[in-house]
Amino acid sequence: MSREETTKRVIDAGAVAVIRLQDPAKLIRVAEAIYQGGVSGIEITMTVPNAIKVIGEATKEIGSYMNVGVGSVLNAEIAEKAIGAGAKYVVSPIFKREVIEAAHRNDVPAMPGAFTPTEIETAFEAGADIVKVFPADVVGMAFFRGVLAPMPHLKLMPTGGVTLTNAGEWLKAGACAVGVGTALLDKKAIASENYKALTENAKILMESIIRARQEMKAA
Repeated sequence: MSREETTKRVIDAGAVAVIRLQDPAKLIRVAEAIYQGGVSGIEITMTVPNAIKVIGEATKEIGSYMNVGVGSVLNAEIAEKAIGAGAKYVVSPIFKREVIEAAHRNDVPAMPGAFTPTEIETAFEAGADIVKVFPADVVGMAFFRGVLAPMPHLKLMPTGGVTLTNAGEWLKAGACAVGVGTALLDKKAIASENYKALTENAKILMESIIRARQEMKAA
């Protein structure tokens, strides 16, 4: 799959689950649970123990039906290792040109983090396929509307501040997709292995996204 096709897949899916598990043995079960609820994209962060190995295992086990990416990438070396293990896209909390270049060398989308309008546009000009606005809860939805008014060419994805029920509102504010962490991946549910709760969370999230897209299309 080409970089452009993967980017489209992320946008079409509407949501990326940001996975920061401290017990990687549960990752496949967690991923399968949210997939049953409609979430098909996951971002395995480098804060997960043995993240590169976990990405490789996830790619083999669920990569045929889920879009497996890597998150919390801080340099090109990590990006290369994660892509080598099977990551289909690279997400970072910061903007570093070398990370974008490493991703693109491997025909993989780069989603760097940015916070200000200048950072966002600079990341775009450096080749970012999607710009992750982080932490989005600090700036809010009005910020997305404000930035996109003069720069509608941008593809923005908020991470931080996205809940199960407001995901659709972020799309209405101009986001191309959303990154969702703790709101979707309830720590207590995971600790108790209540995977049905994760599936229900995913369903609520996707209902918000689908409803918003229908309303936007009808408007």
